Amino acid sequence: MQIPTKYSASDVESKWYDYWMKHNYFHSEPDNREPYTIVIPPPNVTGVLHMGHMLNNTIQDVLIRRARLQGKNACWVPGTDHASIATEAKVVAKLKAQGIDKNDLTRDEFLAHAWEWTHEYGGVILEQLKKLGCSCDWDRTKFTMDVDMNESVIKVFVDLFNKGLIYRGYRMVNWDPEAKTTLSDEEVIHVERTDKLYYVNYKIEGEEGFVTIATTRPETILGDTAICVNPEDERFKDLVGKKVLVPICNRAVPIIADDYVDMEFGTGCLKITPAHDVNDKAIGDRHNLEIIDILNEDGTLNSFGLHHEGKDRVAARMDVAKELEALGILVKTEDYTHKVGTSERTKAVIEPRLSDQWFLKMGDLVKPAIKAVLEDEEVKLYPKRFNNTYRHWMENIRDWNISRQLLWGQQIPAYFYGDGADDFVVAESVETALKLAKQKSNNPQLTANDLIQDKDALDTWFSSWLWPISVFDGIRNPNNPEIEYYYPTNDLVTGPDILFFWVARMIIAGYEYKGEKPFENVYLTGLVRDKQRRKMSKQLGNSPDALKLIEEYGADGVRVGLLLSSAAGNDLMFDEDLCNQGKGFANKIWNAFRLIQGWDIADIEQPEASKVAIEWYQSKFQQALTEIEDHYSKYRLSDALMGIYKLVWDDFCSWLLELIKPDYQKPIDARTYMEVNNIFEENLKLLHPFMPFLTEEIWHYITVRTPEEALIIAKYPKIESYNERLISDFEMVKEVVSGIRTIRKDKNITFRETIELSVLNNENLSEKFDSVIKKLGNISKMESVSNAVEGALSFRVQSNEYFIPISGNINVEEEIKKINDELKYIEGFLKSVQSKLANERFVNNAPEQVLQNERNKEADALSKIETLKASLASLN
Repeated sequence: MQIPTKYSASDVESKWYDYWMKHNYFHSEPDNREPYTIVIPPPNVTGVLHMGHMLNNTIQDVLIRRARLQGKNACWVPGTDHASIATEAKVVAKLKAQGIDKNDLTRDEFLAHAWEWTHEYGGVILEQLKKLGCSCDWDRTKFTMDVDMNESVIKVFVDLFNKGLIYRGYRMVNWDPEAKTTLSDEEVIHVERTDKLYYVNYKIEGEEGFVTIATTRPETILGDTAICVNPEDERFKDLVGKKVLVPICNRAVPIIADDYVDMEFGTGCLKITPAHDVNDKAIGDRHNLEIIDILNEDGTLNSFGLHHEGKDRVAARMDVAKELEALGILVKTEDYTHKVGTSERTKAVIEPRLSDQWFLKMGDLVKPAIKAVLEDEEVKLYPKRFNNTYRHWMENIRDWNISRQLLWGQQIPAYFYGDGADDFVVAESVETALKLAKQKSNNPQLTANDLIQDKDALDTWFSSWLWPISVFDGIRNPNNPEIEYYYPTNDLVTGPDILFFWVARMIIAGYEYKGEKPFENVYLTGLVRDKQRRKMSKQLGNSPDALKLIEEYGADGVRVGLLLSSAAGNDLMFDEDLCNQGKGFANKIWNAFRLIQGWDIADIEQPEASKVAIEWYQSKFQQALTEIEDHYSKYRLSDALMGIYKLVWDDFCSWLLELIKPDYQKPIDARTYMEVNNIFEENLKLLHPFMPFLTEEIWHYITVRTPEEALIIAKYPKIESYNERLISDFEMVKEVVSGIRTIRKDKNITFRETIELSVLNNENLSEKFDSVIKKLGNISKMESVSNAVEGALSFRVQSNEYFIPISGNINVEEEIKKINDELKYIEGFLKSVQSKLANERFVNNAPEQVLQNERNKEADALSKIETLKASLASLN
């Protein structure tokens, strides 16, 4: 079989992905094997592949491919999230471009457009993941709006309502005026910004005096229903009980006293606008104040805004400030830095808004989830430092606002049959709702037409918190074979930014609906940033096109590039050069394979050097495998890859292949050839999870394979005992070879020219390594001596001394001068190191590692000086 001279990633990738799909390697069904299960963090159905997805899904694929090689029944469930806010925004924009207003459509008409958009554009990201090599069980692809998934969500809502955990309340909520929906506390991102603080005079009714308040939002003055002072504030005690006139609208409102007011902040007088501030609402409730909402749902002012009606809140703020100034009651303005809540999705500034919403009580639900992570460690977070973040959120959790003013999503299964606040029932179907409504209202004449279903949809996270259970139909059919086999899943790979939104809630749902954890380990990746440590974003233009990277560097190159720089939980500083490094690694492996396949084979005796080299590499492989598996167990995938990288690039290519390589135009012995191919196959098994395409290609070039013998389902290497002494001795051999090469380079002795080598073997290094040293150093004669050799160049490795006779083309005087110069430099360096170590203050204050480094420098310098002096003595 002709092996191409260059590795063509694009040709190879499409070929092998089609082959894997054709032979159904990714698909899993319950059997008698140990299951290994991952559920994908479902990307938004609106999404396209970006660097964060690339990192996250590469890690998942590495884990799933390794498990498959280990003989486990590997199941990676893919899918997408319906992403209520993002998808509805996309559909509304599309309709607007067609001249259609969402508000002119019925719910069913809008949903028809949403489904049409989803079928046309949704799920693109899953096809893109295939380009990366992701080996998901595509037959199991789920969508959070699938019929069975919808039914699971509705079933859970009804169950939690019947348990008294879901309730409807008129509360102050987070309102996104751009998306026109409520948000949970976790979906509000607080950003620091500088605004103007306006100082405004309110005239005291019936008097000439004023009180001054400070506000960042003068437009909300039109919703003021009181002025509040601290009851202990002597400045205002005489004013409590009086009234002031609200500027512009001239509404008389009371001056009240409440402990909430901070006497030191602003002027000590607080304007109270119960409809637009959660703290003002609490004060308003305590003092029975009127509630005046001045805003429409889109953030424009309503009729309470008077002549500012219809203006956007920001524009109205400027105009009201100008009006206050014109009235002569704007005392001053100053810059004020504070934190403002913004929508995690639309970035719009959040409005506190009073509204009827649905809430889930979290107080008792979180207890098993807290215990699972922080006490019993049934669920482990990697890195562990995220336990503190998890604790803070879980122990300060508030009830979850689960209703959204959207059409796209699971419609809340509450059915109203009257005008009373309690005139509703909750049920999985209209038929059941009608029966319950008849009973509750004591009205057997009710019909389905009398029922009006709540128009709101559920929070997207209320469906995705069930993901590890619902993908195996564990809500509707809690004892079905699939949920019993695959649950709990093994590993979850996700970002720390959704530790609260998703991870914690899945743990809560797992204990509520399965009585156990949803997964064993949570691997939290870092954020992908650019070289300037900036988060990648479209706005900054610093996020590369993921598919173009794959096109340029190959999927394997990009996977390696991403993982080489991605330590668990730490942000990844992405540099495209890393992908080029990954591509270079792929080429190195390909060229090593071509080198081996290019050798002629003969039935001749195995050289001693080859025998030693094979024996050494087999031990080295086992040592590396032990370390690599330890890295895997601690989710240090970057370290695992680096271990494989060094094993293949350094130990296999640079040392083993050089040692077994036959002389020019000579054949390799059959035994060594067979053994190196076996070793190469073991290397490919280690590499496969990280570089699936390249390794499968080479695997099938080594020999013809049946589908049952494909690398993707081969047997992963097992850890076995290894010869540590052999490995440590070989490290010494490497230093010897390096010493010989250094002398050859310094003295311009070509490698074609053989040299002799004498050794003062104080370390008792085994003579079996002589063949290795002779081959790699091109040594014609090697002998052991009991004394230093006169008139020879020398170098030291540990306590061994090595001597190379001076050949005729070396100028002895020049050599003596060069050694003296180097000796002078090393002695100066030693003096500076010893000066540091003699400094008591330095020794007492420096970290132990720094001290040890200095002591190592001292020892190395002393050894070098001894070797140089020995060389001088020999030359003299």
